[in-house]
This record gives sequence, C-alpha cells and structure tokens, in this order.
Amino acid sequence: MSMKIAVAGTGYVGLVAGVCFAEKGYDVTCVDVDEKKVEMMRQGHSPIYEEGLEELMCSNNAAGRLHFTTNHQDAYRDADAIFIGVGTPELPDGSANLSYIAQVSRQIAESVEKDCLVVVKSTVPVGTNDKVEQFIKDFLVHDVKVEVASNPEFLAQGTAVHDTLYAARIIIGTQSRSAEELLLKIYEPFGLPIVSVKRRSAEMIKYASNDFLALKISYMNDIANLCELVGADITDVAKGMSYDERIGSRFLNAGIGFGGSCFPKDTKALEYLARHNGYQLKTVEACVAVNNRQKTRLFYKAQERMITFNGLKVAVLGLAFKAGTDDMREAPAIDNLELLLDQGALVYAYDPKAVMRSQSHFPEGAIKQGSITYVNDPQEALRGAHIAFIFTEWPEVKAINPVTYKELMHTALVYDGRNLYNQGKMLEAGVEYYSIGR
Repeated sequence: MSMKIAVAGTGYVGLVAGVCFAEKGYDVTCVDVDEKKVEMMRQGHSPIYEEGLEELMCSNNAAGRLHFTTNHQDAYRDADAIFIGVGTPELPDGSANLSYIAQVSRQIAESVEKDCLVVVKSTVPVGTNDKVEQFIKDFLVHDVKVEVASNPEFLAQGTAVHDTLYAARIIIGTQSRSAEELLLKIYEPFGLPIVSVKRRSAEMIKYASNDFLALKISYMNDIANLCELVGADITDVAKGMSYDERIGSRFLNAGIGFGGSCFPKDTKALEYLARHNGYQLKTVEACVAVNNRQKTRLFYKAQERMITFNGLKVAVLGLAFKAGTDDMREAPAIDNLELLLDQGALVYAYDPKAVMRSQSHFPEGAIKQGSITYVNDPQEALRGAHIAFIFTEWPEVKAINPVTYKELMHTALVYDGRNLYNQGKMLEAGVEYYSIGR
C-alpha cells in the first residue's frame, strides 16, 4: 500500500511539492481553503504558471495518485506524513506572519487519528518548528504520536518542478531517529543528496542560503552602479569573475534588483531575527537597502532625461519579477508603474504570463494621473511610444530586433533593466539605449 501524504497549501511550495510526490508514486492529497481554487485544480488547471506543472497535475490526477480537497479532516486523518506549505508573509516590522502555520497546525492536531510526521516546508524563523510541535501536542484530540520535522524548499520560480525533482540537495531537520528515517524513506525515490541536521539548523540553512544569493545580487548591482561612474562594463566584470570557481557564474547578472516571494521576505525576516536576538546583520541590512534603491534606478535616470512623463505613451515590457513565472510579488515593475502613473504616463504594458496578476494591482484604464493598457504583443506596446522600459528578461522581449524599436517608436528611447541587448547593435539601429552598469 502506497504511503499517504497530505499537503497543506497549494501555492508555489505546497502545490509543486504535492505534484512531485505524486509523480514519485505516493498517494497525495492537497488541501486548500479556497473552494474555487480546489475545483479549478480538480479540472486540471494550475492556479500558478510553472513550466511542466499543469501537465504533471493532469497525469497524476488521471492516475488516481493526486487529489484536491477543502476537507482537511479527511486529508489529515490517516496521513503518514503531512507537509505544510502555506504562506508566511512579511509583517510590517519585517517578521514572518505565522498565523497560517498556526491555523494548519491546529487543524492537524484536531484531525489526526494515527501516528504521523508533520513536515514544515514553509520558510519559518529559527525555532518555529519547536513551537509547532508543542502547539500540535497542546491541541491533540486523539492519543497519537506526532513529530515535527523541518524540510525547507529551495525551488526557484520559473523552474520549480525541475528544481524539486532534480534538486542539488534535500535538507531535512529532525529531532529523532524515527522522524529522520521516515523522511529519508519519503525522499528515497528522488535519488538526490540528502543533508540531515537538527531542526533549527535546517531552518537556518534556508535563510542563510537565500540571503547569500540575495547578497550576491545586491553586490553585483552595487558594482554595476560604480561601473557606470568609472567607465567599466559590468558584463565584462561578471564574465571575468565567473571563471573563479569560488565565486561561480550564477547570480552575477546586474539589473534592477530582486523580487518574488522569497528574497525580499527572507532578507527582512533574517534581519528581524537578528535584531530580536540583540545582533545586527550589517551585510543583510546593506543588501536590502541596495535592492530598494536599485528597483527604481532606471526611472530616475529616465526622469533626468525627460521634462515630464505626463501624457506620453510609455511602453513597459515585462511585469513579472522574473521570466518563467507569472508572480509579481515585490516585482520592480510595480514600483516603477506606480511612479509612472503618478506622473501621468499613458502606459502600454506587455507580459506573456503576468497580465492577470498585474490587473489586481493596476486595473486597466485610468489610474491616478495616468492610465494603463495591457497589450498582447510587445510591438503593440512600442508602436508610437515615446519611451520604453524593460523590467523582465522574457525571451519574447529579448527576441525583438533593435531596428524594431527605431521603426515602431515615436522616439527610440529604451531603458533596459535586464541588460538584454548589445549596446553597439542598439546604437547602430539608431536607438538611444540605457542599461545597468554599462
């Protein structure tokens, strides 16, 4: 009989984990409170865009291994393991909101009727899993043994399915041999390296890893800004650095800063945790400050060039915080759109995946002093535009020929936040082109 796994939450963490566990042959039930979302998933439609996710949802659903429900009692009652993948959004002071974790923990305590392992995949402050275990024990209805383990995820949005099935490593944090053995057994079919540590170390590994990558991005953006001032080219600098295996080649691309559901939240959460414990993480504080400035760097550069944005057609190419996802959480496009609309710009925005997400922030039509119109192709956004901003490195945007900007735009003026184009070719095409660190 297949091991029964329940997954609480069907966001990026929960849904991808659930689908991938089903793909490895487990009987998986994903739980969410949203009836419409659950029905949508039952029909084979993913609520988030991730390459390959919908296809795996459909195949495992058809095979009878993957189920979706709002009935947490049924899902948790006889599960061998329950994975928690609900959100831990940022609170105003930078700390993590653990209310969803607490809600699910209580539901588990009141539902389980057999011994089981509760595995927290959500990113939580160090020490949270200790509290979750005690919280569940406080509210247990039946005489069963429940242990809690930490199993942070390291997926990147846009490649989440691949990152789960072919992870560089799996981190498990446990406080007993029995919990460790069960998690090792669950992950055995993945055939991946497993790092087994204590719970608090596992929680810290997640934050330390994400914040290190965020630091790397902010460092390169800081160096890029200096490159502009001294006449160096950040792409050349990054290439020269990348050959040093101690540095590596990834996360060296300069741009308009990081966004998404992880880095902004995790840097602030670790900063808060340090302050709460009487310590100052100066490197992480600097990382957050650099990123906040970087997001709108191109807007203010463009503002120096223009007398006004009022009444001008502005093409915005890319809305998602990165290519390969429709997620707009903490996307640089949001900060820039707010500034443009405040100044009366007539924005024409293109994104192949994130338009519906953007409409929840900026409904189509008149907003503030300006207006926003969503278009189906980048050429439509560029036609007659006085200025263009590139905020996401979509292949559809990179594929635009430099000559197209000159031919379609009223004024061929481009501010590229992702360094997608060769400066020489843009100059040859007659485009006034500005990028980051070059």
